[in-house]
Amino acid sequence: MAIKKLEPKWLNPREMKAWRSYIQTVRRMMEALEADLSPHELSLPDYEVLVLLSEAEGRRLRMTELAEAGLISKSRLSHRMKVMEKAGWVKREACKEDRRGLWAVMTDRGWKTLVKAAPDHTESIRNRFIDHLTVKDQEDMARIFDRVHSQLREQYLAEQDKK
Repeated sequence: MAIKKLEPKWLNPREMKAWRSYIQTVRRMMEALEADLSPHELSLPDYEVLVLLSEAEGRRLRMTELAEAGLISKSRLSHRMKVMEKAGWVKREACKEDRRGLWAVMTDRGWKTLVKAAPDHTESIRNRFIDHLTVKDQEDMARIFDRVHSQLREQYLAEQDKK
């Protein structure tokens, strides 16, 4: 007996408008932020990794923790680290506590690059996004995207556990 495939729950016009507005804005925003970081020879993923490391104690994180914090697959993070090591922004160090583990460590050059790029990046975020929102908009967006992010993080971690 053939299994009957369920009909998708199609988006209604209101849902479609919300989704398209979101996705188009995110795409344009990511393009603009990438362009604004290019004078610093940084990509947005590079910048995000540097920020995560800058916020960590000793400017270092276990590679698995960095992957989880950035919702980056281990293979994608490994590739990103190779690029960033070549630029001199990060280095990988063996973990003495766990010989299988590695630390991702921000170098002084990485710190200086982040410090130089951060004001331009912040100004870009402010001009392109924050200044167009009321305080209530900002609070609503933070609440909404915290909820969505939590759900996506749970899915990501469950998928990583299966691997």
